[in-house]
Amino acid sequence: MSKKKTDKLNIAMLGHKRIPSREGGVEIVVEELSARMAERGHRVVCYNRRGHHVSGKQFDADITGGRYREIELKSVITIDKKGLAAMTSSFFGALKCAFCRYDIVHFHAEGPCAMLWLPKLFGKRCIATVHGLDHQRAKWGNFASKYIMFGEKTAVKYADEIIVLSRGVEQYFADTYNRRTVFIPNGVNRPNPQKPELIKSRFGLDKDEYILYLGRIVPEKGLRYLISAFKNVNTSKRLVIAGGASDTDEFLNELKELAGDDDRIFFTGFVYGQLLEELYSNAYVYTLPSDLEGMPLSLLEAMSYSNCCLVSSIAECADVVGDNAVIFEKGNTDDLCRKLQALCDDSKIVQAYKDGAANYICNRYNWDDVTDRTLKLYKG
Repeated sequence: MSKKKTDKLNIAMLGHKRIPSREGGVEIVVEELSARMAERGHRVVCYNRRGHHVSGKQFDADITGGRYREIELKSVITIDKKGLAAMTSSFFGALKCAFCRYDIVHFHAEGPCAMLWLPKLFGKRCIATVHGLDHQRAKWGNFASKYIMFGEKTAVKYADEIIVLSRGVEQYFADTYNRRTVFIPNGVNRPNPQKPELIKSRFGLDKDEYILYLGRIVPEKGLRYLISAFKNVNTSKRLVIAGGASDTDEFLNELKELAGDDDRIFFTGFVYGQLLEELYSNAYVYTLPSDLEGMPLSLLEAMSYSNCCLVSSIAECADVVGDNAVIFEKGNTDDLCRKLQALCDDSKIVQAYKDGAANYICNRYNWDDVTDRTLKLYKG
């Protein structure tokens, strides 16, 4: 870089959909990092995609330009079609970054990294954050998976530094490419728990009356196991599945068919703002039965709201919770059913996990620390 290490940086962020927006974990990470960097006097520009919100155009907001939390927002040309939105927005974002005066160009997610070579060609210091091994996700077809793999290999070849969110992914890059990466996990903010007002009036939910899943409605989240297991649990508590479908309603419709006539199972659709805060604040148990994760921000958030959490045994979940949550064997519906039943039957165990969750997670995963470590990596 041409600037001295003590100078403020010009930073570009791309690869996310839009901020401010809770369309996925990537968007939360980009917003939290960018806002803190901007507060410290660095110039941060985030390149937003055009197009509709991933959960439907009813959630669209005018966030293509302007400023937000001292972050500059710019929009890029986007072909708003499945499979093309990420590709085109990252290409035109990378092209802009190549010709603008940035010290750092920070790519988020493997697919957008396919364009990392462009600003690198023009001498920019390029950082890649791998939020997960995206080519393994079930929703991608053959072409998309190959394109994402191309992005992964491009990051390996051209990125000055690669940030990973889990030790498992760190080991994957070492074993597959003999490439050193830097482990910097996500952070979480300590929230203010909310009383059940909106969720009571809109959904008829009160405190401790429901088990909560909150996240994207996609196959790798293990929702088939969750619904099948819950249908065999003897409880009056409800199962609330909160979140929007990604790209298509096909999988959501499959889950609703699987739920069948069990009126304890309830789908809220995409939630945000006070509704989301109240759902986290008043759950009896939060569950994340995933087969695949990067680093699950929803799990960090759930624990920050003092939830008792029940998660699958994948390292990306188990490493986060340690001994502070209940773990079931990944993909094992019977084990998940047994653990759900045990928690429904014993509120004292649930309360014990609730009592320690928030302090554990908020002390261990802090956005200010994440920002410090990322800025240090930027400066080399």
